[in-house]
Amino acid sequence: MPAKYSHVKKRPANSNGNGKAVKKINGTTALTHKGKNTLRHGQPNPHGDRGLTQTMSVVSDLERTISRILLLRYQQDIARLFSTRLHHIANVYLPTFVLRCVTVTGPGWAAFNADSEEVKDFFRATIGMDLRQAGERIATKSLLWSYTALRHFAMDHNVPICQKKGLHSIRLIPHIAGIKAHLSQLEDMAHPTIAKPPHLSGYGVGQETLIDACEQKYSRWSEVPFEWREAQGWRSKVRFGYDKMVQSLWKVAREFDLNGYGQILRDKLANKWCECGCSTDHLGSVCEKTVRDQESASGVRSGKHREWDGRGNGVFGWETEEEEDVWDLEMDWGGVDPEELGQPFDPSMTIADIMEWRYLRAEHEKESGNQYFRRGQYEKAINHYEAAHRIEPEVPHYQLNLAMAYLKLEKWIEAEEACTKALSQHRSSKGLFRRARARQMLGKVDEAIKDLRTIVRSQPTNGDAIAELLALLPQDTRPPPPASSSSGDQQSIEHLFEHLGVAKPKVPKPPSFARMPSDALKVKVTIMPTTDVPIWEHVRETTDGKQKLTMTMKTDLTGREREVQCLRREGIPFPGWDKYQVKKA
Repeated sequence: MPAKYSHVKKRPANSNGNGKAVKKINGTTALTHKGKNTLRHGQPNPHGDRGLTQTMSVVSDLERTISRILLLRYQQDIARLFSTRLHHIANVYLPTFVLRCVTVTGPGWAAFNADSEEVKDFFRATIGMDLRQAGERIATKSLLWSYTALRHFAMDHNVPICQKKGLHSIRLIPHIAGIKAHLSQLEDMAHPTIAKPPHLSGYGVGQETLIDACEQKYSRWSEVPFEWREAQGWRSKVRFGYDKMVQSLWKVAREFDLNGYGQILRDKLANKWCECGCSTDHLGSVCEKTVRDQESASGVRSGKHREWDGRGNGVFGWETEEEEDVWDLEMDWGGVDPEELGQPFDPSMTIADIMEWRYLRAEHEKESGNQYFRRGQYEKAINHYEAAHRIEPEVPHYQLNLAMAYLKLEKWIEAEEACTKALSQHRSSKGLFRRARARQMLGKVDEAIKDLRTIVRSQPTNGDAIAELLALLPQDTRPPPPASSSSGDQQSIEHLFEHLGVAKPKVPKPPSFARMPSDALKVKVTIMPTTDVPIWEHVRETTDGKQKLTMTMKTDLTGREREVQCLRREGIPFPGWDKYQVKKA
């Protein structure tokens, strides 16, 4: 099924949604059918007009309710399935990352540095890229599941469903009370967050994979680095470090707000479908065939249509180890909105192609803005940062760049707004610090103090935030900074926090082994650019009467593909769990 439902268009203002035109006669709305006025003797029928108004109001109310249900269920789905994705990353990709880190340092390095900003910045970049994909991958599945659930609700109430166009919302009007009751249940649920799925096992697979990789890499004792030969019990050190990396991964993931992703779908649900009265009708025309194909392939369980309050009707292996993974699907489906690409529209581009093209274009604009920023030409830098945000609204750091340029121009209101937009997607210390600066200049001292306290709570050793917070506190409540606070003395920091009114941060469990010189090394994680990467295409070949799908390098590139190649050659990094290098800083 198409990944996007963007060909939904608002119905003309002169249509009532039933194929009958609406026009004004003496200031009164009237129905016409085949060019003939339904009003007798040219006089408006006040009772008929009132009935029409009431009917349209009920239909509009129903559509808004359905759209709200689709949105809330999508929020639950993206939180749940992205949490499953992170669990998969921890078991599959994180062992390789830990191996690369300890290879250039030592077996205990990860245990002492898993919470370092260098590590967390890499996690932030790759998680952010995954969340961009989540908006595309999960929206399609979520709408299909929600339509299926709504369809089963209709079946349970003997509502007829069209074989081709599926469920029509107008047929649900008699059952609007039940639909609103379901909406109330969804609204009463806790706000969806990223958390380890309780039905999934731990990270034993990742641990064993990491240990096996270390043993294979240093299979001969002569090849083992000196630090590893001197280390007693290196396996326990590596395991402990891996566990700390897993904790850091989930900690970074919780910085992201899932409401900031899936913007295209949210815009449709909030601004288009619920107002034009076609959310259910359109979903039916798109999803009905998929639902019937699935039912014909797997059958319909007894009482299945009564499960519409949950997700068990649409997900393979619900709450089991075999739960459906939307990241297993290739992002090559069609149904792309030409308006989102601009002209000329290239229909051959897949969703994955478009996402890379957008990101590369946005990064190109950002780099142009950075050049102007370094020259002090902040207005020109702002133009490029705004262009980058228009291309990629789901990448928060463009708004942070914008905020910094506004701060240089002393445009405090604009800087605060840009930071707030960025923080609605990712609660970064950089965004909080810049917003605190803008709020301080706007006279919003209490709000600036609140932002700084949030930073200090999550980053106890952030000296800049502590200094700014001390400067903003009233003189009579301002404590003198302890002389040893900069050296990281735990008691001094706790004493300072007590005076600042900041909650005492949790002290992580220390390793059971001593710190070695190699554990103090600094590393640099560099995301690798995709330069001069050829563009591939699927080719269907016939051999001995059998067809086979193969990949071949594409030579006759379209204009859009040539643009992608040019952008790639600029060396713009494209974050991914397999596109990075770890080196000593």
